[in-house]
Amino acid sequence: MDAIALNRGTLATIKPPVHTPGFDVAQVTPGIVHLGFGGFHRAHLARYTHNLMERDPSALAWGIVGAGLLPGDLRMRDSLHPQDNLYTLVERSGADSVATVIGSVCDVIFAGEDSTALLACIDDPRVRIVSLTVTENGYCLNRATNRLDPAHPQIRHDVAHPDTPKSAIGILVAAWRRRRDAGQPAFTALSCDNIQHNGQVLRGAVHDLATLLDPSLAAWIAEHASFPSTMVDRITPVTLPEDIEELRTQFGIVDRWPVFCEPFIQWVIEDRFVQGRPAWEQVGAQFVDDVGPYEFMKLRLLNASHLAVAGLGQLCGYRLVDEAMADPRIAGFMAALMQRETGQTLRPVPGVDLDAYKASLIARFANPKIKDTVQRVNTDAPLATLVDSARDRLAAGASIDLLALAIAAWLRRVRGEDEHGAAIEIRHPMADTLREKAVAGGDDPRPLLSIAPLFGDLGEEPRFVQPVADLLAALYRDGARKTLSEAATHFGF
Repeated sequence: MDAIALNRGTLATIKPPVHTPGFDVAQVTPGIVHLGFGGFHRAHLARYTHNLMERDPSALAWGIVGAGLLPGDLRMRDSLHPQDNLYTLVERSGADSVATVIGSVCDVIFAGEDSTALLACIDDPRVRIVSLTVTENGYCLNRATNRLDPAHPQIRHDVAHPDTPKSAIGILVAAWRRRRDAGQPAFTALSCDNIQHNGQVLRGAVHDLATLLDPSLAAWIAEHASFPSTMVDRITPVTLPEDIEELRTQFGIVDRWPVFCEPFIQWVIEDRFVQGRPAWEQVGAQFVDDVGPYEFMKLRLLNASHLAVAGLGQLCGYRLVDEAMADPRIAGFMAALMQRETGQTLRPVPGVDLDAYKASLIARFANPKIKDTVQRVNTDAPLATLVDSARDRLAAGASIDLLALAIAAWLRRVRGEDEHGAAIEIRHPMADTLREKAVAGGDDPRPLLSIAPLFGDLGEEPRFVQPVADLLAALYRDGARKTLSEAATHFGF
């Protein structure tokens, strides 16, 4: 039988084992606009919303308009529009793969060149939530202050051209200004990024930009909008051409851009919404008064470990995270990092068995069906998870031996080439500066550690600089594999 090209007209012809929407996708109307419409959002918030629509017909009013803000997002719009904004989500475990056509997205907008259409969409009074997954870099922060960086090129543009903003922060501020001027109510801004206290950080960045533009607008936003913090979790690799082919051959569906992810999913949300919200708790989300302990746990254990494993893994020559985890030295390093250092910085987490959570992370990273690349993790995982962990350990007078190794690997990697001279692609807003300082410093980390937006004042703290310098020198002198082996012996993991 020929594979079926996915769109509304073919939904009825798609048969089990593929799951199709149990609701009329033509009846989905916009209630959420999501900035940063990538794979994670399509595997996470859009999945929760789809599940809710299957249970509750009133949830059809919470349809999602996805907005791409980067040049590469043009392909997303062009891929999904011919499919009537439908796509296939494949949840992979070691034993099975489950395919579901997701119907919660009602439109996709490309705003990478011009935000006019996106702002007009947010003007729609039916839109009550603007969510975002733009990674830490998309908040245009100065890491030394964790507030908006007014010198950031996108922020400079948005201050000069507030009606045609480029940054996610600028788009939010412009959208609220248009709402205020039209006499419309404010919306909730819902961060779904891996940033500690993400709602508070978002509120601070918005306040700083709005104050630069119009202090009265900043006051209006503070009074009428809300910024719930969230903790999100689901490993979602970049979709590869072979994934698209697997979907065609195994499930008989032609989908220009499906999403593949692990079965595990988690979402903890502070229940502060100014114009209502979907009843996501009906489909597994957890609403709490304070998301802090949960997000802190996830950032310090999952995200920090992910970046540590991916950095060392890439230097050792591994392409996939599960390949790196098959190396007992790396798996042992991750377990020790969580147990001795990052895990020691946690506060109590209500209802969570931390030992079981740590064990689940090791199993999830080692899942051979996910095929998550170390390059994807090295690009997306926030460096702050390692740096902030080290800062907290030093403040407590504790050692940072294992964190120093992970940070040294990050510094070695941003040189842009491995120990054999092969190129490593560095995707980072400061990529040119990182490479320049890495080359200039060589095995001396101080040029890189002087970048205040990334390291704050730690670049001047001997208790931080010295262990990082020792391990960076070892990586340059001995290579990653020998350094890892000697560290395993010396630190006992």
